[in-house]
Amino acid sequence: MKALKFIPDKKQQLSLDMGYEYYDYIPVISQRTISLGDWFNKIIKRSFDIVFSLVIIIGLLSWLIPILGIIIKWNSDGPVFFIQKRNGLNNREFKCFKFRSMQVNELADIEQVSKNDKRITRVGRFIRKTSIDELPQFFNVLLGDMSVVGPRPHMVSHTNLYAERIDKFMVRHFIKPGITGLAQTKGFRGEIETDKDIINRVRYDLFYIEKWSLLLDFKIIFNTIFNTLKGDKKAY
Repeated sequence: MKALKFIPDKKQQLSLDMGYEYYDYIPVISQRTISLGDWFNKIIKRSFDIVFSLVIIIGLLSWLIPILGIIIKWNSDGPVFFIQKRNGLNNREFKCFKFRSMQVNELADIEQVSKNDKRITRVGRFIRKTSIDELPQFFNVLLGDMSVVGPRPHMVSHTNLYAERIDKFMVRHFIKPGITGLAQTKGFRGEIETDKDIINRVRYDLFYIEKWSLLLDFKIIFNTIFNTLKGDKKAY
């Protein structure tokens, strides 16, 4: 199957509003060419991940898990947490933690959630809309499987699909996946409805991988919180 290429198109160029006027794609070739290939930058990012995740786990999840756990169990049968294999650094599989937002179903590891998906529970619709379902991933960050900010991890079946169809897709695995990312703050989160959705997501991911800085992480976290409070139309 022929991979879909990043074809420059002035009408579809991406304004990043951070000192770079336009961006079509970044031709990352190896891990040595990226900002996080430097050992000092890795230490800075990992230190921030540990501190930030501990603050969330101790200050928020320590009391939210038992309360939300009771509500999830009361609302529908099944476990409190949804654990799914996803691809991380160097394409290694890891167990990604989320609060369960759907009825237990056989398609959970194959079929992406869509708008008005009947599998989503009443409680699940709320925690997905507010992104509360993603909070257990701070345990993944503490364990070292994920970072607070980075390319969002996909289901294993979707990673295999996009690796064949989307040019440079696997470059996203040069760094750890994130709970949030630049692509998500720019509107490319949630359901992949067209090839344009995944191509633009990869474009932003590649930009982030090459241009990473702690300041950029702070900006992405701020924009994520702002978009959540404002109400993200792609969160469902």
